[in-house]
Amino acid sequence: MYNILICDDQPDIVNALKIYLKPEGYGLLEARNGLEALELVKTREVHLVLLDVMMPLMDGITATAKIREISNIPIILLTAKSETEDMVLGLNVGADDYITKPFVPVEVLARVRSQLRRYARLGSQPQNRDDLTVGAITLNDKSKTVTVDGEPVSLTPIEYAILHLLMKNPGRVYSTKALYEEVWQEAALGSEGAVAVHIRHLREKIEINPSEPRYLKVVWGQGYKLEGGVR
Repeated sequence: MYNILICDDQPDIVNALKIYLKPEGYGLLEARNGLEALELVKTREVHLVLLDVMMPLMDGITATAKIREISNIPIILLTAKSETEDMVLGLNVGADDYITKPFVPVEVLARVRSQLRRYARLGSQPQNRDDLTVGAITLNDKSKTVTVDGEPVSLTPIEYAILHLLMKNPGRVYSTKALYEEVWQEAALGSEGAVAVHIRHLREKIEINPSEPRYLKVVWGQGYKLEGGVR
């Protein structure tokens, strides 16, 4: 049985998450701030943390950084839509994923299952130096393989080339023209529309919800980038 630590200073949030998770058979622990969460991670067997960003005594960002000093267990941040900058900072200091409030039960369960599955398969394994990892996506350029949450993903050569380029340069925005010329190794000459098609297919393979991508983002009027918990 997996033990999940729910850390939020709002009792109604904690109770709602317990309602979602208890029927799944998880053991549930509670904390009201980052200090309590950190102490429980040190003293109890915890397999995943659901961690609010805004809390008294120690906020979720600081707690994430502190937990990462002692453990590689999955951390999912609980954020409001207005806390985008904090969410990005949390991912950069070691969080694995985030869920925005108000919660949708099916999304909470999907995120928790995904992170626990990935942790069970990969958590104790050392990082391969040939691997590129962004969030739950791992690409090994030596074997030309891609996994999402530890599950193999089959990509076409063009899809692989696009993903490899973006994972090598996380956060960098590539225009459609630049992507085409980098991947196809020829002048675009009006062929940029092909990029959008391959991006759509790539999202369908690496995103939980392709219509609301977590990793492969469009920057309107500028191009595409890959983001999401670079480690």
